[in-house]
Amino acid sequence: MNFYIASSFSNKHYVNELAQSLERDGHEQLYDWTKNDRATNEKNLKKIGEAEKKAIMESDVFILFLPGGKGSHIELGIALSLVKQIWIYSRDGADFHPELTTTFYYIDGVKRFTGSIQEFITEMKDHCTLTR
Repeated sequence: MNFYIASSFSNKHYVNELAQSLERDGHEQLYDWTKNDRATNEKNLKKIGEAEKKAIMESDVFILFLPGGKGSHIELGIALSLVKQIWIYSRDGADFHPELTTTFYYIDGVKRFTGSIQEFITEMKDHCTLTR
C-alpha cells in the first residue's frame, strides 16, 4: 500500500511513528514532508506543493493526523475528490465535535478515530485495505 500523511509540523514525531510502523510492514510513504524546513519562498512552496499533490494522487490511503497544518484540509479535499481511502485521527476527539468540525469528516468513506497513536496504528492495520 502507498500512503500519505497530512498534518502539522507540531505532530512530526507522531507522523514519523505512524509512517515507520507502516513501513516496517512493507508499505510505502510516498512523500515525507517532515524532512522539510518551512518553505519561505515561492520556489520552495511550489516544489513542496507539487510533491505533496503527486503523493496524494498516487496514494492508496490518505491519513489526516489532527490538528492539521495550513494545507492539510486542502490535501483532504484532493483525497476526497480522488475517492481515496481516508482516515482521520484525533487524539482526544475534540476535532470531531459538531460545533468545531467540518462536514467533510462525516461523509461516506471517511473513517474517524480517537485514541492513542498505538491504538490508531493497530486499528489501521486491522481494518485498512493494506494491499502490497
